[in-house]
Amino acid sequence: MIRRLLSPLSITAIFAFLALQTAAAFDPSPVDADPAQAAELNRRGLALYASGDLSGAIASFERSLDIAERAWGPHHPNVAVVVNNMGLALRDSGDSAGARGSFERALSIGEGAYGPDHPVVAAYLNNLGLVLWDEGDLPGARGSFERALSIEEAARGHHHPNVATNVNNLGLVLQEMGELQEAKASFERAIDIDERAFGPHHPNLAADVNNLGGVLREMGDLAGARGCFERAIEICEASPGLSDPMLATASNNLAFVLWEMGDLSGARASFERAVEISVALQGAGGPMASTYAENLRLVDEEMMGAGIEGIGSGEEHGEEDGEEHGRSEAYPRRGDGP
Repeated sequence: MIRRLLSPLSITAIFAFLALQTAAAFDPSPVDADPAQAAELNRRGLALYASGDLSGAIASFERSLDIAERAWGPHHPNVAVVVNNMGLALRDSGDSAGARGSFERALSIGEGAYGPDHPVVAAYLNNLGLVLWDEGDLPGARGSFERALSIEEAARGHHHPNVATNVNNLGLVLQEMGELQEAKASFERAIDIDERAFGPHHPNLAADVNNLGGVLREMGDLAGARGCFERAIEICEASPGLSDPMLATASNNLAFVLWEMGDLSGARASFERAVEISVALQGAGGPMASTYAENLRLVDEEMMGAGIEGIGSGEEHGEEDGEEHGRSEAYPRRGDGP
């Protein structure tokens, strides 16, 4: 699944502010522990992370962390920010245990620095919750999201976009736990908050609407799910370059609904689009591209069995019956730090 984390917390402003006070507030930093260098390495790591260079991002965050720990000690909030950012890159690289350790450490530092009810703590809780979800610890993930939601509501009110992030991610866990009505209500609340905050065409809405479509499909409301996935695609198309992974996800999800509604040609076209986008993003061997290519193969097989023309040619098909279609992909929300 493609999952949205809270966006990396930028420490640029924090470091710049504290650097002005280093001489007065702290003992002089070691000559090889320059806070400005730590900030620059963190910025470089964020840029590499955004570009998809996860190994480069991790290396930059590790260097930034080494300098930050020597400049401020291991329990400083700036250290937590770098640790959090490294956790994002570790998670995306498949190192779930490393990511969980990073987010747990960031959370511990944040609680010590700010207390248990600060929005920074909510950000770290959200990221920890998503890693716990990755690992199949649904009760742990639910507890993290519920605590993050409670903090954000108390700090920002019930209609802030950060609240929508927590509500959306809680909805995904509720859906996976089989609490479909509660999940549906969570996604509908996230949509309402984001529409109020950003209007009807913001990229955040694409994730919210896609996720609502997934739970509607699971509840058997194929027409409602189709409308959601089509709306998610329209939003992504209006934000070129910003939502390509989401566009591939929504296209794949729409294809499943069309397939289940009997529109095999429409399903094939949507799977084909998902494959094209994911190959452009990851290459033909990437996990998204491989999954979508297999979906395309299966619908081709069903079309061949039904005697429908216009499918891909030359591939040998296995003996899958095409009856069980994949689950809609969820898209956890990225939010912003405090």
